[in-house]
Amino acid sequence: MRLSYEEVEYVATLSRLGLGDDEITRMRDQLSSILEHIEAIDELDTEAIPPTAQVVALTNVMRQDVARDSLNRDAVLGNAPRQSDGFFEVHAILGGGSDGGTGC
Repeated sequence: MRLSYEEVEYVATLSRLGLGDDEITRMRDQLSSILEHIEAIDELDTEAIPPTAQVVALTNVMRQDVARDSLNRDAVLGNAPRQSDGFFEVHAILGGGSDGGTGC
């Protein structure tokens, strides 16, 4: 299917694309080529082929959700660069004044 210059210009207008004359001519050739490929695919007999949404079988790869003990506080804080009273100590991101870093 060969598109006309006017058809490509109309589609460009609908798409709000400001194309020049040379761009419209180039797009006409490219879009016409794409439509020719689609026409070739359209000629194939696909009656015996079921519709598919995923061509590769997918399997769930998540591990079992099993409750187990967590690390103790000392083990977790052992790698912390700074800690205070059993908590991670970090730099204030907002504010940093007497309002507790909330910036309010």
